[in-house]
Amino acid sequence: MSYSQKKFLAQTPEKQHKECALLLKRILTDQDESLWKMYLEWMDWMKLAPPALTPKHLADRYHHHLNQTRIHLKEQNFLQIQKVDKEVAESPLGITIYLENIRSAFNVGSIIRTTEAFSLGRLVFGGMTPLPTHKQVQDTAMGTAEWIEWSQGGLEILPRPLIALETCDNAIPLQEYEFPKVCTIAVGNEEYGCSDELLDEADVILRIPMYGRKNSLNVANAFACVAHQIRASSI
Repeated sequence: MSYSQKKFLAQTPEKQHKECALLLKRILTDQDESLWKMYLEWMDWMKLAPPALTPKHLADRYHHHLNQTRIHLKEQNFLQIQKVDKEVAESPLGITIYLENIRSAFNVGSIIRTTEAFSLGRLVFGGMTPLPTHKQVQDTAMGTAEWIEWSQGGLEILPRPLIALETCDNAIPLQEYEFPKVCTIAVGNEEYGCSDELLDEADVILRIPMYGRKNSLNVANAFACVAHQIRASSI
């Protein structure tokens, strides 16, 4: 990765920024401050002001370099959220979350992270929903998949009442419902929502009121709204 000034500047601007991003990644992930001198030299050659030597400023500059190059590099989590995580979670609520035929591993990972963040309870994976063992699920869940209880199964194993999140006309607005201490929250497929079988079995159907033109949210975002409402009403 070592360059002479002439060789470094002979590269395209996109290539220069890519090399800077790779160098910053090593500085951040390996905590190798010996490379900082090299990066400062490159900044001088590129006539750019260097960032402050803090994880936040370096992470921001890393993503700036990525934005300047046409080559996609995987996003990184350099700020190490583990440093601010709690050692012990609050006691989980008696909530079961049922994921019915969700396709996106990223949505599943986000729901796992939200479930753990609000300490709601356990997850049940139904149909073709990717499991916590899936790499993209793990990446999006950011370590929380190790902290939640989960299993696979169908409607017959779910605690009652069974509460489906859907955009039906007869659904109860989220803020008007009082959640019981033990229940199941069911969310469905990104394209067609909850199955007819699930809706027929549901004891309650909830909807999140929409005030814009779009009548629905991404399933992971919708679940986050419900999770917050559950926790807020339990305090």
